[in-house]
Parts: sequence; structure tokens; C-alpha cells
Amino acid sequence: MYIDGFNLYYGARGLCGRGTTGWRWLDLRALSDRIVSAHTEWANAHVDRVVYCTARISGADNSTGQRDQDTYLRALAARGVVDELSMGTYVTRVATAPLARPGKRGRPELTNPMWPLMVRDDNGKDSPAATFMASVARREEKGSDVNVASHLLIDVLSGTVDAAVVISNDSDLEFPVKHARTVVPVGLVNPTKSYPAGRLNGDPAEGAGSHWWYQLTCDDLYDSQMPATVGRVRRPTGW
Repeated sequence: MYIDGFNLYYGARGLCGRGTTGWRWLDLRALSDRIVSAHTEWANAHVDRVVYCTARISGADNSTGQRDQDTYLRALAARGVVDELSMGTYVTRVATAPLARPGKRGRPELTNPMWPLMVRDDNGKDSPAATFMASVARREEKGSDVNVASHLLIDVLSGTVDAAVVISNDSDLEFPVKHARTVVPVGLVNPTKSYPAGRLNGDPAEGAGSHWWYQLTCDDLYDSQMPATVGRVRRPTGW
């Protein structure tokens, strides 16, 4: 199992609701076992290795989130549900981009001036074709997709695993997933409520064959929770 942590987290939040409880304290091995046993036709398949790729969030403007994440990572370690914790980096920077609003399928549509807010040129004439520019604080994770791809290919090409399951809907994984399919059967789990990324689709019979695709549900998450207390670690309030 190769899990893109941020893709899973934000996908699960979209599926179950940002303000809801009961899905965050996720037992990654229990989730993996549930998926493999219920949604694959692979004979005698069992989960041998769980690779979790994530990054520590910044506490500069989200100290509660950082503390909760640290609690979760300690609980995973205490419960022993992850075989490989692969850490990327979390960066905060200022980004400048044209002001836009969401259009069809969430694609950005640039916002142009119109009354009662208009831009005028040096001659005092209205300039409705002008572009508003916005400077915003941007927080983003770096490295999880690369770590997923690296662990997947290393394990597949070294013969460590007989099949692989990737939990992510990141189209950047197109190449490593397609290559892995030439060697072993691969399952793709979309953890978001969005359509599966088209670049991750394929033919179930190509390469090694027996490939499959699955869309995660809230029930998968609710039914794969750790106990409220794991060793000395307690589930954060609101989780």
C-alpha cells in the first residue's frame, strides 16, 4: 500500500465534511486490509507493507493542526500500522497570481474590472480588459508524490511485492503507476469525491493484468479508526 497522505486527508475531508468527526483517527493498515479484502479479486492477497508519505505541517499559523498531526503520527508509530513513514516538506510562501473565480469543474476564470469596481488607464478611460493581481500566502506540501512514486517503483522493480495499491488521485503519478502495471497488478484508490484523474486510468488487462480502480467512501474511513487511546496517545478533540 502506497499512501499519499495529503491527498488522502483532503480527499477524506471533502468526502465526509470539514467539520465532521469520526474519520481522521485513521488506522492505515485497517483501511488497507479493508480495501484489499473487499475490492480486489487477487487470490489470497494480504497487506504486507504500508508506506505512508506525508509532511509535517507548519505551526507558524496553524499550531493546533501541527499538534494534532504530531499526535496522529505518534499514534501510528505506537500502533505499528505503518512500515515506512516517508516525510516530504511543507513550505509557506507568498504567491502572486491573477484574481479569478471558480468556473466549470472548478477551473479558474479570470476576473476583469466592472462597475462598481473599475480600473482606468493613464487617460482616465475605463479599462475593462485589465487584470486584477492578488498576492496571497500559499501553503503547500512538497515531496509526497515523489516519495510515493519512488517507493512504488523500488519495491516493484526489486520484486519486494507481488501487487501494489496506490491511494491517491494525483495525476502526477501517471508514469510510475503505468510502469508498475507492466510488472505487477496495481490497484488505484481515489480518496476524493472528484472524478478519477484521467491520466491514472488504463486497461485492466494491460501489462501484468488484474488491475482495478476504486473510489473511497466515508464508510471506509469510519470503519477503519484506531482506538481512542493508543498507548499513551489520545485522539485529539474533534477528531
